[in-house]
This record gives sequence, C-alpha cells and structure tokens, in this order.
Amino acid sequence: MAIARTPHWVIDCPDPAALATFYAQLLDWETKVDDDGTWAEAWGEGGALNFQGIDDYRAPKWPTQEVPQQTHLDVFVDDLDTAEKATLALGATKHEVQPGKTFRVFLDPAGHPFCLCQA
Repeated sequence: MAIARTPHWVIDCPDPAALATFYAQLLDWETKVDDDGTWAEAWGEGGALNFQGIDDYRAPKWPTQEVPQQTHLDVFVDDLDTAEKATLALGATKHEVQPGKTFRVFLDPAGHPFCLCQA
C-alpha cells in the first residue's frame, strides 16, 4: 500500500498565472488561478502542475549550477520540429545548449529548463 498518492509538481516562479497558462497551452490543459494570484494550476489528461509565486525569484542558469535548475519537465512529442515551432510560439526560448538528438531543451517564460522528447 502506498504511503501517499497523486503527486503534483509545484514550481516556483515570478508569475503563476502566466506560467500555468503557458503549460496549459503546451499540453492542451485547463488552468485555475487563486484570487490573490500567488498560486495557479494547470491540469488535464495525465496529470497536473502547480505554480507558486516567489517574490525574489531567480531563474535557473542551466547547464551550470550557478542558480540550480530547481526542477525540469520532460514532455513527449510525436514530431520535434512541429512541436518546437508551436512551443516557441507560446513564448518558450530554445536553449543554446542542445546536448542530444532525441530531445530539445527549452526555457519556459520564467526560465525553467524543460525538454521536448521524441516519443
């Protein structure tokens, strides 16, 4: 028997509503933002992500650990080129360091690294 269930990632960021909207659009999910704007959620098929507002947020400096990446997400796609174009249109940035051929590293609007991975 499990000790706990239904894990949710909580990601620190400067603007929870904006980041929840970004991931909801990327994954075709729904969003919910608390009245005070310090917490937002994105959820849908396969899971949920939660975003917590931090006053003195510092974006990760990947691939160095000058400011640790804190967390990162891997999401699977059918076609890397098509997914890259759509992801950039949502406001992501493609990172200059691309260490693999079956995945691509991007930064979300708050600077968190995430990867589009070939399914």
